[in-house]
Amino acid sequence: MAVRRLSFRDVTALAPMVRVGTLPMRLLALDYGADVVYCEELIDIKMAQCQRIVNDVLETVDFVAPDERVMFRTCEREKDRVVFQMGTADADRALMVAQLVEKDVAAIDVNMGCPKEYSTKGGMGAALLSDPDKIEAILKKLVTGVSVPVTCKIRILPSLEETVSLVQRIEKTGVTAVAVHGRFKDERPRHPVHCDYIQAVAQAVSIPVIANGGSLDLVKNNSDIEKFRKATGASSVMLARAAMWNPSVFCSQGPLPVEKVMEEYVKYAIRYDNHAFNTKYCLCQMLRDKVESPLGKQVQAAQTNAEISEVYGLQKFYQEIQQEQQAKRAALQSSNQPDRPIMDGDVTTMAVKFERRDYPPQITPKMFLLEWSRKEKLEQPQYETVQRSQDRAFQSTVTVANKKYRSSLWEKSKKFAEQASAIVCLRVLGVPEGRIGEEDSGLVGKRKREGKLNSSSEEGRSKKLHVDILQEMETPEPIVRMNSVEQNPATPPKQAENLRDDV
Repeated sequence: MAVRRLSFRDVTALAPMVRVGTLPMRLLALDYGADVVYCEELIDIKMAQCQRIVNDVLETVDFVAPDERVMFRTCEREKDRVVFQMGTADADRALMVAQLVEKDVAAIDVNMGCPKEYSTKGGMGAALLSDPDKIEAILKKLVTGVSVPVTCKIRILPSLEETVSLVQRIEKTGVTAVAVHGRFKDERPRHPVHCDYIQAVAQAVSIPVIANGGSLDLVKNNSDIEKFRKATGASSVMLARAAMWNPSVFCSQGPLPVEKVMEEYVKYAIRYDNHAFNTKYCLCQMLRDKVESPLGKQVQAAQTNAEISEVYGLQKFYQEIQQEQQAKRAALQSSNQPDRPIMDGDVTTMAVKFERRDYPPQITPKMFLLEWSRKEKLEQPQYETVQRSQDRAFQSTVTVANKKYRSSLWEKSKKFAEQASAIVCLRVLGVPEGRIGEEDSGLVGKRKREGKLNSSSEEGRSKKLHVDILQEMETPEPIVRMNSVEQNPATPPKQAENLRDDV
């Protein structure tokens, strides 16, 4: 296949790091001068379940898991320089994931060096080093199956000869480059890096060799990067901890004051809706021994990106970004809603997604439809939900007054699918649906919106409404599992947390 080539010669790269290599850190590293950035290791089994979603609000491409967690987020800024690293022990599954992401990344990398149990117990990471046949099978499958360069990252083997032999075999698979972490499988960052092993590998193969593992001993500032390159004889250098502590190490004048670097990191975290716990983790890595300082304690106490923005005096920036994104959501919602419903047989359809954040905490469209039906002395709305096999998404049809309503878009849960169908019905009928900012229709009591009772005389009515709502929410509806359902377009689901503690 035709290959878009990312050069791995004479580059400095941000290494793949669990919980660190998310989008804000990658963009910051590029800002400071990194040539190539690797995402954190992402496990093939989880990525294979993801759906590719274009997020028009954040201007990103998101790979979203069935539970709506964003497993991988990228953007145009890094498209030509981000390397997607996966954890895999299966050639077919590796290819499936690589083909899922290849249009949005510059290269695919296979992790063959992680010694942690979460990786090795599945035969991934450093466990692959003892199975060169599997290494060869995975890399050959990827090289011939995707349109971007394929690389891998290894650790050194017990002997110099074994290490050189393995890398020579890897070169024959057609990979574009190989990164070598100069430590043995059982060694940790406190152990010295073995530059002689990396040098021997670099001399034995013709593809670029990327030296990794020098943060503790050799790389303290930007000028040390070239020293590490010369000490190993490698084509390029990859930095992990030195960049985690202060990504401005990539800057020719670096490293810069970490306080300024953290502010810039927080701005990216806010702009790209990074999960707050992930943001905190990265900030604490930059704080290092100052994590128990007054600033460190404020960071640890913060629970949201809004609170983190206050710690760094970025409240105005946070509000501006929130207003900008809300305006985009409103514009997109307006443009995506068709003026007229479309008939699909005897079902009235509209392209609608249920966005939980658009409704007050205790209010849903289903509640409004139920109350409206009772007010009109109609039978309770009936929901019939189906699930398609290829991605386990749901679609629901609601019947009200012998007429059927359905969203043409598929949802990630049965509950959301039912809410979407209720929205279609309410909009077609011209009935309020309970959205935030909508004029009070009186269908659902004011106390429900405010979360409290106005007087003791209301208590009996409140209990009745509570029971009615529970009945409406808990009425069992059949889920019909279908072997094949026609594919329908989908829009981005609500953003979910970006923190993963198992990759």
